[in-house]
Amino acid sequence: QVQLVESGGGSVQAGGSLRLSCTASGLPYNRACMGWFRQAPGKGREKVAGIYIGVGSTAYADSVKGRFTIAHDNAKNTLYLQMNSLKPEDTAMYYCAAATGGNVYCGNDPVKYTYWGQGTQVTVSS
Repeated sequence: QVQLVESGGGSVQAGGSLRLSCTASGLPYNRACMGWFRQAPGKGREKVAGIYIGVGSTAYADSVKGRFTIAHDNAKNTLYLQMNSLKPEDTAMYYCAAATGGNVYCGNDPVKYTYWGQGTQVTVSS
């Protein structure tokens, strides 16, 4: 059974930093893509960063390129999102998600990610 548990959210002022963590269990890492999504009130769920586990390839939304970094620690079974130079528009609930399978999906459509964490709130004040 796959389980994802996020932590690390909080409130910061604009320009500050936060690091989100997502501890995963039960994932077949040789066939998994993981990503960080966010959802602000009244808006859809947006993928901000993704990583193809095992291969290590990453991708970012234009809105966070150069500010956010996604990484995965295989030994700790943990996904990270380092967020620097935070802006008020980064305020949202952040979720980690995983997709698995023989032809694993690594795109931006949240519907195609099977496993989700409970979310962690990030609030950036101006």
